Amino acid sequence: MHDQLKDFLHFLLVEKGLAENTIISYERDLKSYILYMEKVEEVSSFNEVSRATIIQFLKFLQDKGKSSKTLARHIASIRSFHQFLLRDKVTTQDPTVHIETPKPQQKLPQVLSVEEVQALLEVPDTQKDFGIRDKAMLELLYATGIRVSELISLNLSDVHLTMGFIRCIGKGNKERIIPLGKIAQDAIHIYIEGSRNRLKKNKSTEALFLNHHGNRLTRQGYWKILKKLSREAGINKDLTPHTLRHSFATHLLENGADLRAVQEMLGHADISTTQIYTHVSKNRLKDVYSMFHPRA
Repeated sequence: MHDQLKDFLHFLLVEKGLAENTIISYERDLKSYILYMEKVEEVSSFNEVSRATIIQFLKFLQDKGKSSKTLARHIASIRSFHQFLLRDKVTTQDPTVHIETPKPQQKLPQVLSVEEVQALLEVPDTQKDFGIRDKAMLELLYATGIRVSELISLNLSDVHLTMGFIRCIGKGNKERIIPLGKIAQDAIHIYIEGSRNRLKKNKSTEALFLNHHGNRLTRQGYWKILKKLSREAGINKDLTPHTLRHSFATHLLENGADLRAVQEMLGHADISTTQIYTHVSKNRLKDVYSMFHPRA
């Protein structure tokens, strides 16, 4: 059985041309599979492997606490291996034919409460140029839900304060127009009219948000700012660069916004991507119910 695994790995390298790390991943998965078949199922030939024995192996992995993502990867490795064995006439049947790949567990995004967002937005020191910039940046993120990559790509010409919207180029080079609230408009106006002019240090740049060198703010620069401000706001959650984007979407849906409208503002091609935020909202409702219903 181990010789047939070597043949398969050679096939992946020479005929498929797969990367070394990918082949190592196949090898790791299949070695554990073969070991289980030999030691637990006492199988000595792949012709003896049935759908039931593979399911038992997957249950064995599940009992060890392996995630659905890991199970799905093992199934893909085992399926490719048995298809190879069938093509090479080592076996006469493929026991993986009717085995379904488990759906990966959907990880819910980390979301700030309205009170936590408020605390975060009040942290920047608006007596200083960088504080004014940070305030404008956070207000814009929470007002529009744009991605961090979209935020740092914004130019002055993309912001239309008098009409109350921004123009954003998202994934797939798709343009979308997103409305701006009055608070965000005011914060951005104050930044553009004063602080930005001083931060650009006489440089000719179209970038909206600038760093201390007068150049376009980077993703890493934004991330450092967010972590610093969240600490100062006393927020202990495990934030990501998209935390305000997640919070924007969740708070809109919690207050009755239409799912399609939120999808449009977020720039999701598929509404199923936006629906994850409805799960977050439902979890919040359950928490509120548990806390306040007398018979919960």
